[in-house]
Amino acid sequence: MSLLYISQQITIYVGWFLVIAGISGNGLNISIFTSVRNYRQTPCTFYFLITSIDNIIVLIVSLVSRIFIAGYHIDLTLTSTFWCKLRAYLINVLTLISFTYSCLTSIDQFLVTSRNANIRRLSNIKWAHRIMFIVIIVWCLHGIPQILFYDISSITQTCQIVNVKYSIYASIYVLSLTCVIPIVVMIVFGYLTYRNIHLTRVLAEQQADHQLVRMTLIQVILVVISITPYGMNNVYGLITSSVSKDPDRTIKESFISTMFSLLAYVNYVGSCYMFMISSRRFRRQIKDRIFFWKRQNRIAPFQLPTLKRATSNIRAKN
Repeated sequence: MSLLYISQQITIYVGWFLVIAGISGNGLNISIFTSVRNYRQTPCTFYFLITSIDNIIVLIVSLVSRIFIAGYHIDLTLTSTFWCKLRAYLINVLTLISFTYSCLTSIDQFLVTSRNANIRRLSNIKWAHRIMFIVIIVWCLHGIPQILFYDISSITQTCQIVNVKYSIYASIYVLSLTCVIPIVVMIVFGYLTYRNIHLTRVLAEQQADHQLVRMTLIQVILVVISITPYGMNNVYGLITSSVSKDPDRTIKESFISTMFSLLAYVNYVGSCYMFMISSRRFRRQIKDRIFFWKRQNRIAPFQLPTLKRATSNIRAKN
């Protein structure tokens, strides 16, 4: 079997597995973060909620279309200019929103675990709501050039950037805004949060939720593991872009690129499962939703009056 065929089959089977697991996991995240009172009141879980919604859209727009393109050779971007531009725009905006909120969760937990009361006060749900709108507006505006400069090339007949200057910027932003900067920010604030925990004798006194801290730190690990190989592959692609390559090398590099791209999608899939590992309370909420019929059939306990209380009531009547 050729590497092209293996790559195609891996894209189909692994891709659909990631889509199903991602939509299910992020759907459970949304259900829990919107219904559990403790989770609705903190900026960190609000960022988790927005990230989960964003992740579902990323999987539908980006990964599903990728499966059809690479797995089934059905590519609407070759025939529809509208979809060519819209897909590029949505992937750009949604990816940056997801990484931004992942960074904000790390920053928020650093604020919450700080020993300085003024710093802790910066973690505020009202500010989180305002930041949400600012982030969405900024990245929506940033993605407008995708609509302007993406088109079906008359030379290659593929959907690509047709402006040379913007293609240079696109290479830089993909490497910096979706790889290097998020990883650096999350590692730095993850470390600072970890240090705050060890410097603080009683974490509860700082009004910090220990389980939320663990959920945030384990998400940092998820992002680093899934995105770092993808970023390194992009760096390699930029370095060797001017190098003449034979067909065998091109096929091997394409196969490796496919593997790293699929690994990158784990970032949009794995949060729910990582939260289950790190938080007992989150696992309990997941169990309640999966086995919801048991919760509905649960009988509320009825407490019979004690003999002493019944006797006192009789004496009062007499």
